[in-house]
Amino acid sequence: MSKTFYDQIERFERFDFAGFLSRVKPKDIERVLDKDSLSETDFLVLLSEEAFGYLEPLAQKAKRITVGNFGKVIQLYAPLYLSNYCENDCAYCGFKHSNPIARKRLTLMELRQEAEEIAKSGIRQILLLTGESRAQSPLSYIKECVSLLKQTFSMISIEIYPLCVDEYAQLIAAGVCGLTIYQETYDQRLYAQLHGQGPKSDYRFRLEVPQRAAQAGMRQINIGALLGLAEFRKEVFLAGLHAYWLERYYPDIELGISFPRIQPQVGSFSPAYPLRDRDLAQAIVATRIFLPRAGITISTRETKELRDNLIGLGLTRLSAGSRTQVGGYALSDKTEGQFEIADTSSVETIRQMVCQKGYQPVFSDWQNGMNRA
Repeated sequence: MSKTFYDQIERFERFDFAGFLSRVKPKDIERVLDKDSLSETDFLVLLSEEAFGYLEPLAQKAKRITVGNFGKVIQLYAPLYLSNYCENDCAYCGFKHSNPIARKRLTLMELRQEAEEIAKSGIRQILLLTGESRAQSPLSYIKECVSLLKQTFSMISIEIYPLCVDEYAQLIAAGVCGLTIYQETYDQRLYAQLHGQGPKSDYRFRLEVPQRAAQAGMRQINIGALLGLAEFRKEVFLAGLHAYWLERYYPDIELGISFPRIQPQVGSFSPAYPLRDRDLAQAIVATRIFLPRAGITISTRETKELRDNLIGLGLTRLSAGSRTQVGGYALSDKTEGQFEIADTSSVETIRQMVCQKGYQPVFSDWQNGMNRA
């Protein structure tokens, strides 16, 4: 195995994805469906246009695998935005440096108000997010926030700017259990076009974030690509390979993969490759079959109706009652959101939806709660 996933990216740099996908035949899909363990090329077969005609048997297999590994359980969590200051100018992001939006960073008193409001819903798993600005959201500030929040929440994850191994270790010591990091796109040339300014322009430094977090001892790591920037089959394939590589090198981590789809935001960016609902469903079931033990998350970027239909196809985690503004839960002077939310349902509505599908909604991370007891 290679030392970093970047070596794998280079291996597929000249691979003819379109040519391979166009040659997939029904017999290839049927052969893969009969297998218990998939190779890289098997995974790509299931992402082909031809494989969409087999979505029903794919979905049935994905459901069996998910129930076998996770039971009929859906974890619920909420995002909590600490700050929207950002040093990057990503073409697609509402928080980008050049957007003329009001900027804000929560004080610890405001953070307590936000936490209390989220906790009223029963949620005990949170994802802390910031814009990518070390100056405005330094590590010391993040640690202060975690110290306050761990009194209320059993599981605290972060989605912030990339860090080094020792910095992740500091956050773990402070009480952080999980990391979410999106590569956005695995296409290096496109990545350079979309991230022309700011620290995020370093493709490789971002790509190797999950590895550094794993080396620091992070328990849960969640990755993914921002769907809509590039052709989804290649993006989902490389994200799946990234997850597979991490599982093999760091078998002790709880590995997850998300499928965030671009939503409207402040600015005029439009995705070059808009994703259909059927494409998203195919991506999820193919990934589940390739990665039987990986968690799969769908956020409130998607509509309630679509999320309802996707339960049972491989999902293990849903966001609920989400706000993408800084101060969005409790403050009157909340900012612009990072993007538009499609599912504005309350936590209670999502809880009922999960129950009606025959699944158990879980609000707390019991393993971590027991570790702290």
